Amino acid sequence: MRFHIAFLTSLIYCLTASVASAQVLNNKNSLPEIGVVAANTLSLDEEVAIGNIFYSQLRGQAGVLQDPVVNQYIQSLGNEMVIHAQNTKFPFTFFVINNSAINAMAFYGGHVGIHTGLVYHADTEAELAAVIGHEIAHVTQRHIVRKKQAMEKTSPLQVASMIGGALLMMASPQAGLASIYAGQAGMIQNAINHTRTHEREADRIGMKILAEAGFDPFAAASFFSKMLEQSRWGSIPPAFLLTHPLSQERVAEARNRAENLPSQNRPSSMMFHLVKARIHARYMYSAQASLAYFTNASIAKDWPDYAWQYGLALAYMGVEKYAEAQRILEQLLLTAPENFAYLDAMTDTYIGLSQVPKAIQLLAPINQKIPNNPVITLNLANSYIENKEWDKATELLKDFLMVHNKSLLGFSLISDAYARSQSRLNMHQNKAEMYALMAIYPKAIDELQFAYNFAESYLLKQRIRARITQFRESQERMQKLAGS
Repeated sequence: MRFHIAFLTSLIYCLTASVASAQVLNNKNSLPEIGVVAANTLSLDEEVAIGNIFYSQLRGQAGVLQDPVVNQYIQSLGNEMVIHAQNTKFPFTFFVINNSAINAMAFYGGHVGIHTGLVYHADTEAELAAVIGHEIAHVTQRHIVRKKQAMEKTSPLQVASMIGGALLMMASPQAGLASIYAGQAGMIQNAINHTRTHEREADRIGMKILAEAGFDPFAAASFFSKMLEQSRWGSIPPAFLLTHPLSQERVAEARNRAENLPSQNRPSSMMFHLVKARIHARYMYSAQASLAYFTNASIAKDWPDYAWQYGLALAYMGVEKYAEAQRILEQLLLTAPENFAYLDAMTDTYIGLSQVPKAIQLLAPINQKIPNNPVITLNLANSYIENKEWDKATELLKDFLMVHNKSLLGFSLISDAYARSQSRLNMHQNKAEMYALMAIYPKAIDELQFAYNFAESYLLKQRIRARITQFRESQERMQKLAGS
């Protein structure tokens, strides 16, 4: 699956331009007027709709990470970068893919995905921010839409083969690859010139965003140089180089641009180090390997002390040594009693120790102070479920989902709470919404049909019928947009 995710990114961001290569070779340095070209190809509403489809399918079939601590950090950092971008036409969604490859992606409608491997390998927050700024620039310049416009100058069958293959691969990787290769054999190399033009534009705009956000603009060149160095020592280049073609010339250009941008010295934040430790401890290695790493005293010097201690606590939790984790986390919480990463870990530790009331006592006051925060509310709801206080869990989650109506974890938890309390109607309705968020409409419709059997009032039955109709219309719209 990791290979297919990286290949899909490459397809979306590289191969779809191949049929336009002849026009690009004639004038490599010209850039079309963004508004005119994009508007003639896809409206903003259509772009957002297609982006939502891609994102839903990624959530349903790829390793999109459901980790509220990591997600909250990446969304926060991304939002901070977007403030300094121009041509932002829609809200951005930043998400994380649980994949060890060093890679990132951007696609229709303000969707930016970051791989866990990229965070793991970023030496500083500025390097991570440099990649995010680069991907934001791809979105604001509507590069995907401009490529689509170029594609429409050639055979509709070739266009259908590429886009259809991409979507098919999301559902069935082997079939999707066969479709792509059938339609794209011999055309991949021709896409590179067009892609390089967009990459340079994203470099220029992304570095400006990076500097205006207060980060060191040289971090972009540092990250690019690191990728090139890795490619020299391995037979397979890092995924980032496959989806973002890179050369020594481009690294030099990045350094030259940095010379002309304001010099910044913003240090890496505490949450950057904590999230990096979390990814290292939970997602990159086995539980035993993570514990061996964080119990090796010689590596402590490579981390800020709090991040190393946090990683060690998570590693203990991974092998169910909750008492050891508790001792570490209690000390960390004394220094930062409302730190989301610490609170999340302590909650899981209390649950592991069968001390769930302590988790509720820890989180409830903070939830009152900061209502509907994903880390706090979801942990508190989970604690209520573990404590068999299902009514409290469902009430908490109903309020949360009114604000965060696209939270898969939220719908999963409320479905679980309703299931445990034997509320079959509500369980099936919320499972339906969860499947709909992943664009798995047949299963969503099945869940609503189960819910219909438990509905007693005529009005509720009508509402369920109406929602089934909406899901069917969404499925038809998805199929139509997938071919646009």
